[in-house]
Formats: sequence, C-alpha cells, structure tokens
Amino acid sequence: MFEGAMVALVTPFKKEKVDEKKLAELVEFHIKNGTSGIVPCGTTGESATLSYEEHDRVIEVVIEAANKRIPIIAGTGSNSTSEALMLTKHAKRSGADASLQVSPYYNKPTQEGLYRHFKTIAEGSDLPMIVYNIASRTGVNIEPETMERISKVKNIVGVKESSGNLEQMARIRYLCGDKFDLISGDDGLTLPVLSIGGTGVISVVNNIVPKDVSDMVAKFKKGDIEGARKLHYKLLPLIKAVFLETNPIPVKTALSLMGMIEPDLRLPLCPMSEVNLEKLKKALNDYELL
Repeated sequence: MFEGAMVALVTPFKKEKVDEKKLAELVEFHIKNGTSGIVPCGTTGESATLSYEEHDRVIEVVIEAANKRIPIIAGTGSNSTSEALMLTKHAKRSGADASLQVSPYYNKPTQEGLYRHFKTIAEGSDLPMIVYNIASRTGVNIEPETMERISKVKNIVGVKESSGNLEQMARIRYLCGDKFDLISGDDGLTLPVLSIGGTGVISVVNNIVPKDVSDMVAKFKKGDIEGARKLHYKLLPLIKAVFLETNPIPVKTALSLMGMIEPDLRLPLCPMSEVNLEKLKKALNDYELL
C-alpha cells in the first residue's frame, strides 16, 4: 500500500512558533522532486515538543498543502494509548491517508502490551496504520513474532523498521507476508531492505535530496540494481553527516544552510557543535548542495 521514497518531514520553526509558510513550501518541494509520501510529526518533526494544538495544525497544513497529490502518513503515536487514539482520530478527520504509530516509549510495555496498544488504536480509528519500531529511542523492541500478530489486525498495513537488524527485518517479511509493507527506517539500509522485499523507506536524508532517494528506490524496482547501488554509495557520506548528532539537529541545520528553513530547534535539542558543523558543511559541499 505504501512504497517508494517517503520523507520523515522536519517541522520548521520561526521565533518559537511553527513556520506554516515554510512547512507548506517543503511539501511543494517534495512533490516536485518525486517523494512518494510525507510523514509529518514523527521523530524528525520534533513531535515530542509540539503541543496538541501544534501537532494537529502541522498535520492539517501538510494535508492542505499536498491537496491529495501525495499520500500523507500522519505521525500520531504516543506512549499513552488513549492519547495516540485521540491524535489519530484528528488525523483521520483532517484527511490523512494513514498514521505512523511509534512504539510506546519510556513505559517499556511487554510484547503483549505492545500488541494490545496497536490493536486498540487500529480498532478505534478507521485509518490505515504503519507501526514504527525503533528500540534505540523507545527502549523496547517489537519482536518478529509480535509483529506477525500485529499484522493480522485490521487496518494495520505495515511497519517502519528502524532496528538496524536485517535478520529481524527478514523474519518480519517472512512471517507477515508480502501484503504487509516492510519499510526501512534507516537511510543507510534502504537498499538492503529493498533486496529482502521491502517496499521503500521513510527517510531523513530525503529532506535535503529527495530526487536521489526517489531515484535510488525507483531504479531498484525497475531492475537497475547497479544504478541503485551507485546512488546508495553516493548517498552514504551524506547520510552519515545527517546523523552526526541526534536527529533532527543535523538535517535541520543542513536545510538552514541551504536556505530552505530557519535553523530553529526546540530544547532540549540545541545547535550542533562547531566540529560536527564543519563536517556537515563539508558533506554538503562535496554533494554540491551549497
């Protein structure tokens, strides 16, 4: 259902507020450059520091700007099941095409708790759902056997896998079948994930080079493996650079250096160190983005 090069969209700020004009411009930028889906209010969108009102508004602005030209997968996850359901219902009313549901963070539920969490949200809202597995941030991994159970729940259509574990991803693909979308959540693993049956990527680096990420996925799907491989290796140094510090600090800094947004972040995220900033600038220069 969801495939290709999708973007984990940043949330631009200006003077402490969401910059709605720049947000709409970013949507247009992605549509023009071949991005196949937009994910607002995820980790890269600094959802953890958005108020409920801001969270809802960011999703509304992105949906309005896209105007049904591209699928919108709204980040509506939470470590509170009732809160996630509330946000998801709003996304549905606003016209989102799906929701992205991160695993509950900090409270570290059991595998049974994870299953019940996602099942409750899916049954409470008539909106396709992509589960987001990223144990490095949430503190708990969704095991492949649990994902198999989750995949059988109506409205749950896929997983954004950010475990970094290809063996686990292959097991998910095997257990859940080809009707359940396996989506890479790690830019550096997009090509390997495609090779084991993945449908695409929800990408951070796509914020700055959407055409190349889109072309890499498209080439693989057309059977041009060598062409896809060349783009994979071209992208790797840039991917490394946008993860020099906690995401989304480097990618928002890159967009600012490129003149696309203000450099504003919300505490506890803060500007890059001078050492890493110089490394980022070099990567952007090497890629001819500055």
